Parts: sequence; structure tokens; C-alpha cells
Amino acid sequence: MTNTPAVRAAALRALHRPGDPLVLPNAWDVGSARAVVEAGFGAVATASAAVSQSLGYADGEGTPLGEMFAAVSRITRAVTVPVTADLERGYGLPPVELVQRLLDAGAVGLNLEDSAPNDGALVDPQEQAELLAGVRAAADAAGVPIVINARTDVFLRKHGEPAGRLDEAIRRARRYLAAGADCVYPIMLADPTELRTFVEAVAAPVNVLARPAAPAPAELAALGVARISYGPGLYAATHAHTARLLASIAGGGGLA
Repeated sequence: MTNTPAVRAAALRALHRPGDPLVLPNAWDVGSARAVVEAGFGAVATASAAVSQSLGYADGEGTPLGEMFAAVSRITRAVTVPVTADLERGYGLPPVELVQRLLDAGAVGLNLEDSAPNDGALVDPQEQAELLAGVRAAADAAGVPIVINARTDVFLRKHGEPAGRLDEAIRRARRYLAAGADCVYPIMLADPTELRTFVEAVAAPVNVLARPAAPAPAELAALGVARISYGPGLYAATHAHTARLLASIAGGGGLA
């Protein structure tokens, strides 16, 4: 079978296994994407913050459309595994154009978040569900079952009272899944008990952000998580390491 977009999309979806999660150390350019594949990971994900910063722009849809999709294209051309792109809230594009640009760039999955890039306010869940449904319909029309990872920013934006955030995140996640999302991403949710509740309540693949405050990957797997993303973490660690090397060189040292 040829490596068509539909085949790559199906392969990416199959990697989302609750209890045996897809691990994604997010890339930002060709070099980092190739390193991810060489390390044995089965897919490549971009991180919008990392791509934006590497191109000299701020996160939050600060990167010009052409440059963001060009970065994704360079990555897809350089690797043979499926690629999923972090496309923030879609840059205001109509779903048909968003999906076409994604497919033209060679990617077969995308992240879409539910907070506004200009002020961080959460959008109405029905409005977000309509966006996701439009993306699913456009993908179906294109004949490619792209993998939609629907991010909810309830915890990131500290939306509402703390006691109500888990219920609100579950409510949004269920609505997004009903609209056509394949995976839901309650970014910044890290408490193991709340994570287990979320996973059981949505009964669908769940993405968790790997960070120091979150459970270790093995514990996330035991909680039933299906996808673990590192966001801009790899980029930040690489940048920090480079800064240390440069400081050593500036001080008369070497690369050790």
C-alpha cells in the first residue's frame, strides 16, 4: 500500500492507544524532527511555541501563515512517519482552507485550542465545537481522516473557580469529541486523581502535557492516557543547553 495521506492519517490514529500512549517530543525544524525519528518515535508533532520562536516570532498566532505552514512542510518532507501540526486556533482560516493547507503541507493531524490567541479568553464551547465539526467535514470531503487533537485551556487559563474546572474541562471535551475530535487535550491538568476521572469520563484518547508537575510517563500510561506531548519543552531544553555552551566558549572553554 502506498504511503498516501489517508494511510498516514490512519497510522497516526492507530498510535493513540489508552494505556500505551503515543509519546511526542515535539519538534520545531527538520533537524529536531529527524532526531525524533532517529530516536525511534513513531510520529512527529510540532509545537507552535517552538516553531514560532525558532522563526523569530511570538507564540499566539504571531507567526505569518505562510511561514508556519512552510515550517510544517519542511518537516514532512524530511521524515517518513506521520506528522501532526500544532495550529493554535486555526489562524482564523475557514475549515476548508485550514484542512487544505494542512494537507498541502503534508501533515495528517492537528491541534486546535479553545482559547483566543489575542487575549487568552476561552471561546464558547459551541463555537469551538462548530470549528471542529467544520474541520472534520472538510477532512472527510478531502478523503483524509486527519487526526484532530482538541485542546481545552480550562486549566491553562485558570478558567472559573478551581473547584469547577475539572467538570468544565470534561464538558468541553465531550462536546469536542461529539463534534468530530479524535483526542482531547486538557493542557496543564496534572493531578493523578483528576486525570483518572477525566480519562474515565470522556472515554476517548486523552493527551497530557509532560512537565515536572505531571506524573511520569509510566504513571500516565497506567492512568489510561493515550498521548503524551512535550510541547515546547525539548526546544527550551535545547536552547538552554546551547546558551550554556556559548557561555563556555565565551569564557575561553570548549563544547564539553
